[in-house]
Amino acid sequence: QVYLAESGGGSVQAGGSLRLSCAASGFTSPYGDCMGWFRQAPGKEREGVASIYRRGGTTYYADSVKGRFTISQDSAANTVSLQMNSLQPEDTAIYYCAAAYCYALTRVLRRFDINTWGQGSQVTVSS
Repeated sequence: QVYLAESGGGSVQAGGSLRLSCAASGFTSPYGDCMGWFRQAPGKEREGVASIYRRGGTTYYADSVKGRFTISQDSAANTVSLQMNSLQPEDTAIYYCAAAYCYALTRVLRRFDINTWGQGSQVTVSS
């Protein structure tokens, strides 16, 4: 059974940093070879913010987070993390880890790409 377990998140003041981690289990390549982080703010659509192709390490970011967020993986631990720096109030959202079946990655993952979602982690940034 495939499963994504998220940890991290929380509350921080503007300009601060947070880190999210996602432990993947039960995936068999190519399922889970693409992973990413999405976020959903109240009243807004869920959007992809960062994605990684786990076999090559290629990463992609939404314009809104480029230069501030970094997605990375620990292959030995089978985890994918999102380091979020210079956080702003507009980054406040529920963040979801996600996994997709893929053979390559050329862009940020979109909702229709996703096979498996994590449970979601609240990130709140106060001004």
